[in-house]
This record gives sequence, C-alpha cells and structure tokens, in this order.
Amino acid sequence: MVLDILRRHGILSTFFVLGHKLRHHRALAERAHAEGHWIGNHTFNHRLPLGLLTEPGTAVAEITDTEALIGDLVHPRRLFRPFGNGGVIDRHLLNAEALAHLTQERYTCVLWNVIARDWVEPDTWVERAVALCAAEREALVVLHDLPTGAMNHLDRFIGAIRARGVSFIQEFPKSCVPIERGHVETATDPYVTRTADIRS
Repeated sequence: MVLDILRRHGILSTFFVLGHKLRHHRALAERAHAEGHWIGNHTFNHRLPLGLLTEPGTAVAEITDTEALIGDLVHPRRLFRPFGNGGVIDRHLLNAEALAHLTQERYTCVLWNVIARDWVEPDTWVERAVALCAAEREALVVLHDLPTGAMNHLDRFIGAIRARGVSFIQEFPKSCVPIERGHVETATDPYVTRTADIRS
C-alpha cells in the first residue's frame, strides 16, 4: 500500500529495513529499489539501541548481518539509521565499536528531526507530523509501515504537507547526517555511549 501511495504522488523515499524482517519480505524491498526508493540499514533485531550493547561484536553484527541481506539493493552511500528507542536522539544511539565500524566501512549515518509517533498513535499522527514539519526548515520524517493501520493516513499526510506549499525530496538535510561515507561531519559525542556511560 505504501509503495502504491508514493508512486501515485510521485514521491521517492528511503526505506530503512530491519534484517530479521528483510529475510521474509525481500520482494517488497526489491520492488521499492526498482521504483527508485533508497534502501538503508536499520539494524537486524531492533531490540536495543546500539549504545546499550556491551558484548564485543554485537553492535557490529547488528549492522553487518543486515547489510549482507540487503546485498545488491545497497545504496552507494551505505545508508544506516540507528534505533532510537522511541525516536530519542541521545548518547545511546551508538557505541564506540559501532561508530568505528561505520567510519571504517564508509557508511552514511542518517538521523531525523521529526518523529510522528505513528506506531503508538496510528490514527492521530498526521496532525502531529504536520506541526513538527512546520517547525523545521528541512524536515526528515520517520514513519513506520507496521500493521497498525497508521499508513492508512499517509495519503492525508502528503496532502496536508503539499497544501502548505512544501515539497518532498529524497535527499536528507545535512543536519541529520553526522557521518557521510565514513567521514564524521559533526561531533558524535551526543550519539555515542562510552563504556563508562553504560556503568553510570
């Protein structure tokens, strides 16, 4: 349904996929890729923010296991969006191991500035999202294609945004990209847990 709506409106987007779901729904990702949407990595299990993972190798595996499943659908910039546990941007997004992997393997890390909370407010998220978008010069909106019925309102959201004279583009605001192709663009301390942080 989401792909049909986006195609009808001529909108290209990015789908950050979970590895454990991609294994069972690859055909959808292939269709999205074929229609011009970008495919990004959103960890494998989506259980904990990577900054809360303390066992060596676990955070990197969350990234690499999903990247292997993405395979030839990968974007040239190797897009990765960390799990924010409710859309929170804080020092738990990444740990030092994950940060090192993202930079060494030349990933582009993408954050966000609009959380619609569509997964908990499936029938009322549109108004919230429109108001939050209006507060940003360039908005990067996170939405979830889950079996909640929230995406039944995607058409209404697109119409409400366009009624304000705002355009949809596929590129990300620079302020939402702290790492571009492995190069750290902005200070990462606000997004990275150090070992001492976990114990505190």
